[in-house]
Amino acid sequence: MDENRTKMKAQYTTLYSEVEQILFRLDPVGINFGENTDEYASEVDTILPRLKEASSQADVLNIVHEEFCRWFDVDTAGKKSQPVYSEVASEIWKSWLKFSRLIHHQKTS
Repeated sequence: MDENRTKMKAQYTTLYSEVEQILFRLDPVGINFGENTDEYASEVDTILPRLKEASSQADVLNIVHEEFCRWFDVDTAGKKSQPVYSEVASEIWKSWLKFSRLIHHQKTS
């Protein structure tokens, strides 16, 4: 594991593994072969820092799709309108809100 990923996991704690699990389970580009549970780690590394820009589930949808187009290609990523991307965005948005509330609570306590 590289140093950057180690820092990301420390910074985002449970959110990192939640997003990784969401992507692996929903598998937007069909690379889940059952045993390669870290297959989406690189995408998580670039999605998480961008979530600070998001103010809605639609923003998360755009971020996720942009990162998948960047990591794979437009044809492999497919259209943003595919139902799987909406589901991914919904779950990541919920996880992000939960994480943000937790961090805010820790800072104000």
